Amino acid sequence: MTIHTRNNAPQYHTKDTSRICEIVHPNHSDAKNQSLAQATLAPGAKTQPHFHPHSEEIYFVLRGRAEFSLDGDVSTLMAGDAVVIPPGAPHQICNIGDEDLVFLCCCAPAYSHDDTILCDEIPSDER
Repeated sequence: MTIHTRNNAPQYHTKDTSRICEIVHPNHSDAKNQSLAQATLAPGAKTQPHFHPHSEEIYFVLRGRAEFSLDGDVSTLMAGDAVVIPPGAPHQICNIGDEDLVFLCCCAPAYSHDDTILCDEIPSDER
């Protein structure tokens, strides 16, 4: 058994601009088919609209309030809420609170920059 500690996990900014602490990923753990990361967005910050052609993703909010858009539908997410993001579905999350928005991102297959398409990178007739 391997214990993965968030405080020792690699940190970086994803292609969609969120700050990520990559807790479990095949590149540096014993996971084979999925990844788990903690994302943080400052008050007023938002990710770029994007989608993942191959990965199913789950967001689970740990702290804060968010406006979340999934394939054109908009909802408010709060601590304790989870949302499933199907492969290919455009999505965006925006921190609408006055504290950091902190949420978990689970991806299967594991997150990769190559599987992240920013919506402004493709012609609108192909979305």
